[in-house]
Amino acid sequence: MARYEYRHPQETLEFFEIEPGMTVLEALPGGGWYSKILMSVLGADGQLIGADYTVEMFALFGFFDEEFLDNRKNWVADWTAEAIEWQVDKGAPVSAFVFGSMPEDLTGTADRVLFIRALHNLARFEDAGGFLTAATKDAFRVLKPGGIVGVVQHQAHDDKSDEFAMGDHGYLKKSFVIEQMEMAGFDFIGEIDVNQNPNDQPGDDDVVWRLPPTLQGSGDNEEARAAMEAIGESNRMTLKFRRPE
Repeated sequence: MARYEYRHPQETLEFFEIEPGMTVLEALPGGGWYSKILMSVLGADGQLIGADYTVEMFALFGFFDEEFLDNRKNWVADWTAEAIEWQVDKGAPVSAFVFGSMPEDLTGTADRVLFIRALHNLARFEDAGGFLTAATKDAFRVLKPGGIVGVVQHQAHDDKSDEFAMGDHGYLKKSFVIEQMEMAGFDFIGEIDVNQNPNDQPGDDDVVWRLPPTLQGSGDNEEARAAMEAIGESNRMTLKFRRPE
C-alpha cells in the first residue's frame, strides 16, 4: 500500500475498465504486486492469467546465473502455485504461460491485457529474438474482439535520444509504444496522466532502477538514497488500446 501514492491502482484499473468477472492477462506478474489486487477485483467468477518472458530472453540480460535460468523453465507451474497462495476469499483463479507459447485454447478468451512496466525489456531485446512482437501477437490473439490493452510504462521525454529510449535504461517514448501497438493491430483510444511524475528527469546515463523501490546505486549512501526517494517512482505513461471488433 505504500506504493499506492505512486502507482494509483484504483484509478489505473478503472481507466482500463477492469470489472469483476473478467478474464485478465497480466504480463510479467513477478511477485504479484498487481496480481494480488487484480485477483481481489476480478473475484471468483473472473480469471487471472500470468504471462512471462521466455528463458531465452532472460539469458540475454547477462546477469542471471544458470540456476536461475534453469528454474525459469518451471515458471508456469511455480508462479501458479505461488499465486494460489495469494488468493483471498472469492479471489480469481489463476493460470499462466510464457510469451510465444500461448495455449491455443486461450485464443479469444480475455477481456483485458495489461502490460504494466513490462514493455521496456521486450523492446530492448526485440532485435535478438522478436520478443516484443511475440508478446503483442499473443496479446492480440488472447483478447476478445473489442477487448482492451492497458499499458503503464516508464516514459522517456521526447527530447531524449532514441538510443536512450529503447529500453536499456527502462524508458520508452510514448510515440514508440503507440506505434508498436498499432503495428500489432490495436487502436489507440486514450490516456490519462495519473502515473506521471515530472520530478523524474533522468540524465543520459541514468536508469529507471535508480528510483524507488529498487534504488539501484544508492547502496548505503543515505544522501543519494534520500535524493532518489524525494523524486519518487518513475514518470509513467498510462495508455489504452482496443482490439478492433
